[in-house]
Amino acid sequence: MTKPIRDVKATERGPAGLLAELEWRGILHATTPGLAERLATGRPISAYIGFDPSAPSLHIGSLVPIFGLLRLQRHGGRPVAVIGGGTGMIGDPSGRSAERNLLDRETLEANAAALRSQLERFLDFSPGAGGAVMVNNLDWLGELRLIDFLRDTGKHFTIPYMLAKDSVQVRLDRGLSFTEFSYMLLQSHDFEHLHRTMGVELQMGGADQWGNITAGLELIRRIAGGDESSAAAHGLAYKLLLTPSGTKFGKSEAGESVWLDPILTTPYAFYQYWLNTDDRDVGTYLRWFTEFGRDEIEALEEQAGRSPEGRPAQRALARDITARTHGEPVTDQVERVSESVFSRTLARSSPDMIAAAAAWLPSIRVPASQFAHGLSAAQISVSSNTHSSLSAARRSISQGGFYINEERITDPDDIAGVPEPVAGKFYVLRSGKKNYRILVLQGDDEPG
Repeated sequence: MTKPIRDVKATERGPAGLLAELEWRGILHATTPGLAERLATGRPISAYIGFDPSAPSLHIGSLVPIFGLLRLQRHGGRPVAVIGGGTGMIGDPSGRSAERNLLDRETLEANAAALRSQLERFLDFSPGAGGAVMVNNLDWLGELRLIDFLRDTGKHFTIPYMLAKDSVQVRLDRGLSFTEFSYMLLQSHDFEHLHRTMGVELQMGGADQWGNITAGLELIRRIAGGDESSAAAHGLAYKLLLTPSGTKFGKSEAGESVWLDPILTTPYAFYQYWLNTDDRDVGTYLRWFTEFGRDEIEALEEQAGRSPEGRPAQRALARDITARTHGEPVTDQVERVSESVFSRTLARSSPDMIAAAAAWLPSIRVPASQFAHGLSAAQISVSSNTHSSLSAARRSISQGGFYINEERITDPDDIAGVPEPVAGKFYVLRSGKKNYRILVLQGDDEPG
């Protein structure tokens, strides 16, 4: 599933080229002193990023840290993906306005297994020095004794030091439980544990994690007995990616998360999310979420400037990230369905194509016997949940905003004017310009 970086010269593929690539891609927010010099040595480096297992899938907001580990691996580093099975039972206050619900151990473990399969589409977990590793911090945090933790970790942090962190400050007025307040200590313990047991020298994360990253560095320094100038470990933060409205990247226009799991977000909806990227953002997304080189991205931007109506940059972005997430065969099918919807030719497609579209577009199955004596356009609209009531359906259809198999219907109560279902089974319904729904006629012997 992995591909080589196309724009990095052979001499820059080692650790020394990592920061330069992150810079030109516009991703880099901050690094701790000494990291550039450490990478310049050319020695491989191990770095970790934490992933929250509170859901059974990662979402597109997770692509920022995922691509961080991917690029580290391309530059000869070893990615360590830390599943927060332990900290997930506590909750991270960073970037949150309220305390999250706490999950039980069994749920977190099941979610962690699902996350591993998704990470494997981006990272190379092959055995060897540079192969990615996934660990669960519950394995060591779950064995901690409270007295030992307070003595060995808690004693290195003062309350003023912890209160000064932005992740704590933004929650003080709204309320912050001691449980979440302790998250900084637990994540610091993670970094120290990984540094001591696995030789992990670098923690990476979003800009909102900077306080937790530097706290971990402080713990490592204090335990090692180093002075302020020592740099046994390092930190790197990515910029926070925001939507045009200023909210954190990762949700659809309706405010719903866009998941990597094809059950939670269909590949078609996933592809459409990227295809609908605003022209102002597509260049940023190409830099952050693809491995296209600088020349290729700039060529796409130039092409988009000449022919914005064709959305070439968005198509390249959607194709690349969907193929990486869901595979080439699925993406091929998604593109065909997407093109047929865009060109309004879906109703003239093969039954197999419409069946595939029915799996991804809003659709509903109804008994074919319901249509034995024919139904009007208004009845079909309500049966398919296109409209909530016959009165709403009649009003919309009378205004010319309803299509059955791409035939415009203007008489809501006319049965004779309703076209035959495609292949005797499918009605492709459209309300407005692009709101599609498929009604599938189902035989009595077909499974629901």
